[in-house]
Amino acid sequence: MGYRHIMEKHSSDINNLAELLFKFTNSYRLLIGGAADLNTIALARKKEVRNAIKRADELGIIIDELIEVIDYCDYTYFDYCKIKSDYITCKNKLDIIKTEIDEELSFFNEKEKKP
Repeated sequence: MGYRHIMEKHSSDINNLAELLFKFTNSYRLLIGGAADLNTIALARKKEVRNAIKRADELGIIIDELIEVIDYCDYTYFDYCKIKSDYITCKNKLDIIKTEIDEELSFFNEKEKKP
């Protein structure tokens, strides 16, 4: 398995983690909103409100762990992207410079040939 293939799989894993984070944060917001709504209802018991807040707190802990995992994984993938980009940039600039020099030399040679 090539390094590129490994990095593509790694990138896919990071995307899956980011998608999970998105879903969890939306759920967290809904849980917090639900707890706030329960708190405003006169018939709601304090225990129900506490339980709603506890569920939101538990999901918040999972979200924090997920963020740590994404941070840890990102560095490897970012390093890969930077190294690849530097290599491509270096190669492309070298090729572009050579092409420009060749075109300029051809232009001056043609100019000198014309009387």
